[in-house]
Amino acid sequence: MNKINVLDRGYVRLVDVMGSDLTVVNAARVSYAKESATLSDRDRRLIAFLAREGHTSPFRHAIAQFEVYAPLMVARQWWKYVVGSAHYEGTGDSLDAWNESSRRYITEELEFYVPSPGEWRSAPDNSKQGSGEVIPTEQGEIATQDLLDYVAYGERLYERAMKSGVCAEQARLFLPAYGMYVRWYWTASLQSVCHFLTQRLEHDAQREIQDYAKAILALIEPRFPVAIDEILTKHDEKGDA
Repeated sequence: MNKINVLDRGYVRLVDVMGSDLTVVNAARVSYAKESATLSDRDRRLIAFLAREGHTSPFRHAIAQFEVYAPLMVARQWWKYVVGSAHYEGTGDSLDAWNESSRRYITEELEFYVPSPGEWRSAPDNSKQGSGEVIPTEQGEIATQDLLDYVAYGERLYERAMKSGVCAEQARLFLPAYGMYVRWYWTASLQSVCHFLTQRLEHDAQREIQDYAKAILALIEPRFPVAIDEILTKHDEKGDA
């Protein structure tokens, strides 16, 4: 499995991977001029130690590349993990890379995320952000239809601007932005991927990006089963402490 569908039209695809759990082990052991050929119980204990003690640099020697197709509102939340990818250890250059499709150059078929009537959520009772329970279906039906009408109107204006000779980079101003699907490549170290997962698998993360984080986890965990398990487990333990 290298691709998982998310939401109504989105997906995550694992494009490429460099490294394995053994990469983390050997990056840590190079200080002593040691190297493992196969992953042993001793190596698993080393990964657990690194995760527990916050020795994160060995996890940056393994790299994963994903193709993501998601609504713009998800992409802009995700982007902060590239901007802040020096992580927990001060400053430094990022190993992350992000390249995104642009409607300055392309005019491929427009697609928008439109929640079904049963997917609209209420505002939370005691917070300025996040969401609460699903709203009644009758309200959801109105919201879905309103969004469909809004998208259709924006598309008409966009097409009219393009046909009248307006350049693509300005015509896109007519498009409803936050629900519009965009495509990008995200290349990140294993540490960066895990940092994203620890943040966006949390129960209070926005539901839509949680769904993408679950897809990332399902794709990457089989490639780094020990490292992923140790990092996420240690994060959960710290949260419960």
